[in-house]
Amino acid sequence: MNAREEILGAVRRAIRDTPRALEVPTEPVPWSTGDVDLFCERVQDYGAVVHRRTKAAMPRLVAELVTARHIGALGVPVDLPGDVLRSLTSSVTAVVDNGLSAAELDDLDGVLTSSRLGIAATGTIVLDHAAGQGRRALTLVPDYHLCLVDAASIADDVPAALAALVPTRPMTLISGPSATSDIELSRIEGVHGPRTLEVIVLD
Repeated sequence: MNAREEILGAVRRAIRDTPRALEVPTEPVPWSTGDVDLFCERVQDYGAVVHRRTKAAMPRLVAELVTARHIGALGVPVDLPGDVLRSLTSSVTAVVDNGLSAAELDDLDGVLTSSRLGIAATGTIVLDHAAGQGRRALTLVPDYHLCLVDAASIADDVPAALAALVPTRPMTLISGPSATSDIELSRIEGVHGPRTLEVIVLD
């Protein structure tokens, strides 16, 4: 037996008991509704503040939250529902994003958007930047993000969520406030997005 045969023999023995690759299913993953309580728990685990309200009570809560945080200029998408805007107190100015510049976005005290869906298993909020969600820059530049999540749009897990999304749309996945770690593993917030994430789950 030469060296080549010895090497190939060793390789064959090593892979002999290796299981065959799993077959990847090609059928679409069905939508499965997620546990709202679990979603809220996971979002809070990331350091976000979570509230649960009915849709009717939401506008008043939005007004209370932004007023309590002393938000003066609140960025909003052009197609945010009017009842929310009408609920804001006189101390809060709704700044509609009609293509605000980076400097104008940076001057905002916060931003209010809706969302596409949530994922219960991971506590993730997904924005595909359709109606009411604004463009990506609007949700990443201001330091405070108040996000509305419809309880009926919360998926059970990531495969169920992906099945409900259009893959060609731009997507932003949010798992808590923006955070990263430096070389000493010290947590730093607000490096590439809002330092404060507040979520209203609408029942």
